[in-house]
Amino acid sequence: MISCRPWVAVTLAAALAACSPTLNWRDVRPEGSGAALLMPCRPDEQRRDVTLAGASVKLSMSACRAGAQTWALAHADVVDEARVSAALTELRVAAAANLGASAPQALALNVPGATPNPASQRLRLAGHLPDGTAVEEDVAVFARGTRVFQATVIGPSLSAEGVQTFFTSLRVGR
Repeated sequence: MISCRPWVAVTLAAALAACSPTLNWRDVRPEGSGAALLMPCRPDEQRRDVTLAGASVKLSMSACRAGAQTWALAHADVVDEARVSAALTELRVAAAANLGASAPQALALNVPGATPNPASQRLRLAGHLPDGTAVEEDVAVFARGTRVFQATVIGPSLSAEGVQTFFTSLRVGR
């Protein structure tokens, strides 16, 4: 008599693998950010000193790769409220310049808990990586007090549903 248990196990394992989502959403609360969001993968944390709005600040980033895209949230405290707008503008301009993007498309941005600021904005960009690879990027810059944020999804093409989940999950100060 032939046992069908090994075949059942193999079939079940194959079916479960096929159902494994590319984007495995989880609640992320980057340390020291006061932010919470959903990310489709477990982020790595990085920190580095950068110059932003004329001052050296510690920029922290939580980033991961899933579904051929990179998902990230960067944040820094610019300490002085007078530097917030300039910092947001610099983050937005740098994102476009890094891709050689022209004609960015403005998108709606609503981050619960964010401090209203005219420099807060969400954009869809199209451009190229330094190696010439064509990419799309959705980027949002916003602030809470003196802490500035840049949320980014970048890849060869972007999943509208995934991008929507990512950006609508953003919240600060809770």
